[in-house]
Parts: sequence; C-alpha cells; structure tokens
Amino acid sequence: MKKLIFILSFIVLGISFNSCNDDDSSASEAKYPYNVRMTDAPGPYDAVNVDVVGVEVINEDHTVLLNVDAGIYNLLDLTNGVSTLIATSAEDESHVSQIRLILGTNNSVVVNGTSYPLSTPSADQSGLKILVNQTFHANTVNTILIDFDANLSVVETGAGVYKLKPVLRTIAATSVGTIKGNITPIGTIAAVSATSTTTGVVYTSNVNDAGNFQILGLPPGTYTVTITPLSPLLPVVQTNVVVTANVETNIGVIAF
Repeated sequence: MKKLIFILSFIVLGISFNSCNDDDSSASEAKYPYNVRMTDAPGPYDAVNVDVVGVEVINEDHTVLLNVDAGIYNLLDLTNGVSTLIATSAEDESHVSQIRLILGTNNSVVVNGTSYPLSTPSADQSGLKILVNQTFHANTVNTILIDFDANLSVVETGAGVYKLKPVLRTIAATSVGTIKGNITPIGTIAAVSATSTTTGVVYTSNVNDAGNFQILGLPPGTYTVTITPLSPLLPVVQTNVVVTANVETNIGVIAF
C-alpha cells in the first residue's frame, strides 16, 4: 500500500556566447544537469525496501546513464514531502523522451516485524520505462514527478508472498495540485484515495503516524476523497473536492 514518487529536476547551468569580430557567428552551448530525487507517501508496512541500481535518461538518439547513488532505500523514510537525491548528471540535450529506473534483486517488504522478499520480474530489473517527452527551458528548473503507485504495485499473491508489479505515471509539476488533510484520533491506520469525477482515475496515499496525508500530482478537477480505516471503523467520504493547479487543497480534519 505504497506510493513512491521520483523527482527528476533538470537545471540549466547557463549559456555562453563568444564573438571574435563582426563577421563571426555567435555560438551557444547549454548544459542540463539532471538531478533525480525520490520521495514517498506513508503506508501500513514496517518497511518497504527498494534496491535502486541505476537511472537512465533517454533522448532522441542516445541513452545517458546517470551517476546513481545505488543502494537499498526504505521508502518509509521518505514521507510527506521528504525526498532524497539518488542520481545526477549533466548533458547537452534539452529534451528527454524516456526515463528508465533500474532495480536490483534485493527488494523486500516488512509486515508485522517479518521481512518478506519482494520479487521483481526480470524485465523490470532491466529497467522500468517511463515516457516523458518533455523539452526543457533555459534558465529555469524543469521538474518531472514520477509516481510509483505501490498501492497497486505491491501485490500479496499468497500468505507471506509479495510481488512487485510496478504501476508508474508521470506528473507535470507545474500543472497539478495536491489534496491533504488530517485524521483523528492520531494513530488510526487508514488508506486515502481520490477519484476523479471526470475520468474515474484513482490516486492513492496513506495516513502516517502523525495522522497526516497527502495525495500529490492531481490534475485539476473535482474529486471524491475516501478515507478507509481498518475494520470495524467505517470509511469517510468527501465529495466535490476541487483541485487547482499549484494549489494544496486542505480538506481539514476527518474524525473517526
């Protein structure tokens, strides 16, 4: 029941111009450093460990392997806006068509104090492909959010058997909004979903130990928000929640 978001920032260092005389033509050269950050939404597990071994950026004619801080990341350390830098690089290209996240085999989930292997298909280990197709602008920070929705991606297939079946989407950070809120009493375990009344697409998150929740990367529109606690408590539904681009919509405190 996890949601993972990768933040990929493309920053233009600058453009240099050189001129020798009136007959010379001006030349420009731009560099686009790539910073990949990772964050997560809270969930009901003790730990969700993801083995990151590589990140690639693909443009029209070649693939760039970024300088990755390879290792096993516990996603529960990355909640409510906290993120960590996992890869950097700099290239001359201003356009990216695809990002590829490469996972290792040491993925696991901890449930009620017991660790279980989180098996990953070999095809996914060769690279989780996310279509981007974004052209970056000079002298500004260009950010892409990649949402790894583990509410759909972490699947229990039997008693103590878990598989990773990745579900990912890209988020244009400048054109989306956020729904956030709190629940009481604090400590209540609950999942949160926001369903678009227009498209029917469902976006998910979970409530953390402090009773807070956020659902990031929501296209502008109207949503039905459902907070579902553990039984025997009953779900609470809020309808007609309006999301606006670049705005955090706070639905307040939900009491159980």
